[in-house]
Amino acid sequence: MKQYCFINESIKYMKKKLSITEIQNLIIDKEKFIFTPLDLQRYFNVSYDIARVFISRNVKKGLYTKIKRGVYFDKKFAPNEFEIANRLYEPSYVSFEYALMYYNIIPEMVYTITSATTKATREFSVNNIIYSYSRFKKKYFTGYIKKDIGGRSVYVAEPEKALVDYLYFVSLGKKALNDRIDLKKIDYKKLIYFSKIFKRKSLDRLIKQTYDESNTNQEIIY
Repeated sequence: MKQYCFINESIKYMKKKLSITEIQNLIIDKEKFIFTPLDLQRYFNVSYDIARVFISRNVKKGLYTKIKRGVYFDKKFAPNEFEIANRLYEPSYVSFEYALMYYNIIPEMVYTITSATTKATREFSVNNIIYSYSRFKKKYFTGYIKKDIGGRSVYVAEPEKALVDYLYFVSLGKKALNDRIDLKKIDYKKLIYFSKIFKRKSLDRLIKQTYDESNTNQEIIY
């Protein structure tokens, strides 16, 4: 009986086929810009192997791009770097230098996509772009928001939290201090609120020093 059920199930799956158009409709309708074989299995009621082979063939054809093992996107609906960063290593949110550049808090171009995570510190390369993840304790993993960037919903630190995250690692000696930080758009009360989460005196001193120096530089400019 079990063998009969297995054969029936196999026949049912064999009759199912996937098409690029179907999956593109799924991407549009469900905003599933990054997908896995499991996603296709669930949405189209095909076997995992059919979904996996279909994706693999289209990667070889150049229609799909592999982000990492088991995670892909259609080049026609290529995700932005924030989306890739969020999905590449979960849980995570974009922060540190890349978020500071996005908010115009530092003037330099940042080419590594930097994120905070509660998992082990890791680094990945996708399409010759480096995605770097720095580990936080769970109690520090906060202060991020869901933001629309390029028409896509992504997780990124609030400006003040991105700065505190960055300065925390500076206080640990794990990052170099940028001397061109612009705090005009920073809410000082919110900055202090996020800094208190870390309960680190050297961080508090660094924030005060950075804030004072930024204000002094602005006075000189004006």
